[in-house]
Amino acid sequence: MEESLLLRSCIADLELLSQQSDSMSAYLIKNIQVINEGIIETNDVLLKNKRFERIDSNITVKERVTEINGEGLHLLPGLIDDQVHFREPGLTHKACIATESRAAVAGGVTSFMEMPNVIPPTLSMERLEEKMLIAANTSPANYSFFLGVSNDNAEDALRINQHKKDVCGLKIFMGSSTGNMLVDNIITLEKIFSESEVLIATHCESEPMIKANIERMQAQGLELNHARLHPVIRNEDVCYESSLSAIQLAKKFNTRLHILHISTEKELQLFTNLFPMEDKRITAEVCVHHLYFSADDYERNGNLIKCNPAIKAASNREALWKALLDDRLDIIATDHAPHTWEEKQKNYSDAPAGVPLVQHSLLMLLEAYTNGRISLENIVAKACHAPARCFQISERGYIREGYFADAVLVDLTKSTEVTKQSILYRCGWSPFEGHHFPASIESTFVNGRLAYHQGNIVEGENGMRLQFNRA
Repeated sequence: MEESLLLRSCIADLELLSQQSDSMSAYLIKNIQVINEGIIETNDVLLKNKRFERIDSNITVKERVTEINGEGLHLLPGLIDDQVHFREPGLTHKACIATESRAAVAGGVTSFMEMPNVIPPTLSMERLEEKMLIAANTSPANYSFFLGVSNDNAEDALRINQHKKDVCGLKIFMGSSTGNMLVDNIITLEKIFSESEVLIATHCESEPMIKANIERMQAQGLELNHARLHPVIRNEDVCYESSLSAIQLAKKFNTRLHILHISTEKELQLFTNLFPMEDKRITAEVCVHHLYFSADDYERNGNLIKCNPAIKAASNREALWKALLDDRLDIIATDHAPHTWEEKQKNYSDAPAGVPLVQHSLLMLLEAYTNGRISLENIVAKACHAPARCFQISERGYIREGYFADAVLVDLTKSTEVTKQSILYRCGWSPFEGHHFPASIESTFVNGRLAYHQGNIVEGENGMRLQFNRA
């Protein structure tokens, strides 16, 4: 294909379009293979007034639009990432909402839901609204934020019941991770699980079992000096026991529970594929790094892939893929969690857990497609449709007439090299530096606005606060 005729005219036209507001810009993508709702179909797609105005063959329009030649390319709904850590406020030496949302858009992620373990932690509606304001002023992607739960903020946390249409949910750390937000008070847990009217998302690892594993290894004279020990300390039983506890609470109170970043084969017996996701009261997520890496990769990557829950033996990865494709696992996300290069160079015990991933998650999945792991239709189902359905997000996650025009153009024939210069994370590194992905993300549209094109962020109107269809 001639040097990406795709959007050549678009970029040239941006100056002319600058006299219009972003919301007035219109794009007609011609002859594009649209991946949506289980099928791949060649169509024209008109983006206008923030929405998918029309999806059909041979669309012609009288008004002025920027026409894009999509021949040979694919159009996906924008990815919705239900678990990211953008580190603002208080940890902005690692990341901030402005930088990481741009990395997200460059990676085809058009909407994100961010976690409360910042400084100060997001434990009140007032703190949550402060973050919403930061995003409104700085994020090109659409956004929502979880309200956090601590051992002593149950009343504040349950105020979310009055905001169920405009907040994604509650987050409970039932195992400690970055930040001191472990919730282990059973009175608090039972109050939250019994009274929450919104989805509860949990990080499940048993803190007592983690501590016991460390103490046992130290008593045996083992020096905890390498990331290869991480999946031994945070092993399968650590995850299983905590996930089981969360599920028992949810079943006791009929709570809407979503368990984040499942990482073990053992946990999979806790989930079902007997019902469509809308009928499940308990859903589960898998993250791209648990589908991509295995414990064998610690020798090469060390602390760079140290994360919680730990990346474990390859047999777990294989089981996760199987469960994802048979619908025991509902959603693919990232758990994007950046730390500085200097922090990651510390000794294993002192290095923080977390991996920056949001810019490369779709490329990881497209590589899995190239390798025969997953179909394009399933990528869209699990990373776009499923988050929208699980969280009941209003008018997003699909390429449908009338829905907000969040979309990603990809080229499956053009490779992408991850270089230091191309990384948009504030931390400035990625475990994929030097890696060649077999596909490329050509362009990303957020609410009908071109927000990213061929390596460049296109600055303009910011994203929107996500809304939720909840009674």
